Amino acid sequence: MALAALKSDKTLTELAQQYDIHPNQITDWKRQLTERAVQVFGDTSVPASSDPDLTKLHAKIGQLTLEKDFLEHALTKAGLLSARR
Repeated sequence: MALAALKSDKTLTELAQQYDIHPNQITDWKRQLTERAVQVFGDTSVPASSDPDLTKLHAKIGQLTLEKDFLEHALTKAGLLSARR
């Protein structure tokens, strides 16, 4: 799918209709492919470097953001936090 999007033979809309998926999904896959193409298709003698600590940090940031948003919404709804911040 991402390779088809990179070819640009068809528009995102045409590809989305052909494969029955949302155009944003194709855009995401295309972006991921271009960012990681070297890891996928690059020199196999050189191992792809990935930073597990960075991955864990991104996951933790996402978790904490969700928790903060949830608590902020709950406190605002309960009247314990002003709606305008």
